[in-house]
Amino acid sequence: MAPGLTRGRTFCVAVSVALLLVVGAAAPHAAKPDLAPRGWAPGQLLPLTPGPAAVTALLWTAYLLGGVGVLFGLRLRPPPLRSWLWPGILAVLALLTSPFGSADHVNYLAYGRILVGGGDPWLESPIGWAGGTDPVTSRVEAPWTTEPSVYGPFGTLLHGLSALVGGSSLRQGVWVWQVLVVVSWLAVRWLLRRVLGPAGHGRVDVLWTLNPVVLGVGVLGAHIDVVAGALVVATAAAVGWRPGWVGALLAGVAAALAGSTKLPYAVVALAVVGAWWVVGHRGVVLARLTAVLTGAFVVVAGALHLWAGPHVLDQVLRSRQAVSLAVPWRAVLEWGRDTVGNGPTRTLISLAAALLAVVLAACLLRLSRPAGAGGRPSSDLLVDLGTDAVGVVALWLTACLGLAYSLAAPYSLPWYDLLVWCALPALAPGMVDVVALVRLVALAVAYVPGRVLGMTPAVEDLTLGVRRGVVPWVGLALWVVVIAAGVRRGSWPPTAPPRAAATRRPRR
Repeated sequence: MAPGLTRGRTFCVAVSVALLLVVGAAAPHAAKPDLAPRGWAPGQLLPLTPGPAAVTALLWTAYLLGGVGVLFGLRLRPPPLRSWLWPGILAVLALLTSPFGSADHVNYLAYGRILVGGGDPWLESPIGWAGGTDPVTSRVEAPWTTEPSVYGPFGTLLHGLSALVGGSSLRQGVWVWQVLVVVSWLAVRWLLRRVLGPAGHGRVDVLWTLNPVVLGVGVLGAHIDVVAGALVVATAAAVGWRPGWVGALLAGVAAALAGSTKLPYAVVALAVVGAWWVVGHRGVVLARLTAVLTGAFVVVAGALHLWAGPHVLDQVLRSRQAVSLAVPWRAVLEWGRDTVGNGPTRTLISLAAALLAVVLAACLLRLSRPAGAGGRPSSDLLVDLGTDAVGVVALWLTACLGLAYSLAAPYSLPWYDLLVWCALPALAPGMVDVVALVRLVALAVAYVPGRVLGMTPAVEDLTLGVRRGVVPWVGLALWVVVIAAGVRRGSWPPTAPPRAAATRRPRR
C-alpha cells in the first residue's frame, strides 16, 4: 500500500470522526435538539455551544473529509481491522453523544409514546396527543408536529419499546433507541463478514465500519434506516446460512421485518429471488423456494399490519408524490406548477422517476458484479459463484436496486441511502462505489444542519443555496454518468450454459 495514501486515509477518517463526535457531544445547537432533562441517560460531555455557522462548518468539513477518506480506502483496499476493539470504541463513544442532523429521533419516541399510551400513532398527531401536554410528544419539532407516523409496524414496536423503557423522559427514551441503532450497526458488520467471508472483511470496514459519512448520517443521527439495514443483511445471511426451504423461511421473516420497519427495505425479498435465479435455481426449485419466502413474508408482514390497524399506510400514501429540495425533480416541479398545475406535474414526476429508476437499475447491474465474481464476465462465472453465493448476489442486487431508487426518487434524504451502504460491500470494487459515495456525501452536505430551527438568516440562505442550487446538479450529473457508462458496458451476468446446469445440482 502507498504510505502517503495510507496516512491520508487515516488522517481524513480520524479527523472526520472526531469532528462528528464533537458535534454530538456538545450542547444543543442548530443540528441537535435539546433532549434535557437527561435522567439516567448520558448528557452533554463537552462545554461547547457552537453557533449555526460553526456547526455547519464542522459538519461540512467532517462529511467532505470522510468522503475523501473512504475514497482513499477504496483505492488502497486495506486489510480488515484485526479485532472488534475499534468498532467497540466507536460504539461506546456514539452512545455517549446525543443524535444530530435531524430531529427524527424525537418523532420516533413520540410515536412510541402514543403506542404505549394506547393510541394509534398512524392516526394521532404528536401535538394532538394528550392535549399537547405530554412530556415526550410535545417536544416534536416543526414541520412534524401534526404528522402521524410514516414508519412500519415493526419499527414502531421498537419505538414503543424505547418509549416504555425511557418513560416520561425524552432523553432516556432516545438513549434506549440509540442502543438499538448502535447494536444494529455492529450487527451489520458481523453479518456482512459472515456472508462475504475473509476476502471481503477489509471492504466491509472501508465502506461500513470506518465510513465516517455512514457513521455520522446513520449511527450518530440515530436513524431507523440502520435498524432496517441490519434486517436486510440478515435476510441475505439467512439464505446462505441455511440453503433450501429453511433459509427461504428465515429470509421471508427477516425481509418482512425489514419492510415492516421501513417499506423500501422490503426490496431485499425480490433480491433474494433474483439471486436464486442468477446462481442456477430454476424451474420447480425456484418456484418452491419463492413460495416459502413469499409465504413467510406475507404471514409476518400481514400479521404486523393487521395488528397496526387500517391507518398504517395512510401517511405513506399521502406523501407518495412529495418532492424534496435537493433532487433534480424539484426544478421540474417548480416549472410545472406554473404551467400545467401542481397535481399533474407531481403525477408526471412520479411516473418519470419510476421509469428512470428502472433504467438506472439496469445500468448499475451492467456496471457491477458480486464480490468474488472475478474481474471479467464469462460463461463460467455462475459455476465459480456456486449455490453458496446466494447471499452475496442478493446483496449485490439490493445495492443496485436501492441505489437506482435513491438516485431517481423525487423525495430523498441522506439516511435513505443506508439501504445501499449496508449491501455495497457485496459488490466487487468498481465505479458503483464512487457513484454511491458522491451521492451520499452530496446529500449529507445538502442537509446540514438538518433542522428548520435555530439557524440565523445568513446560515439558512447559505445552506438552502447549497441544497437547492448545487446538489440537484450533482444528482443530474450522476444520472448522466450512470446511464452513459451503462450503455457502453456489456451486460452481466450471462445466461448459465447447459454444461453448468448439468454439472451443478442446486441445494434443496
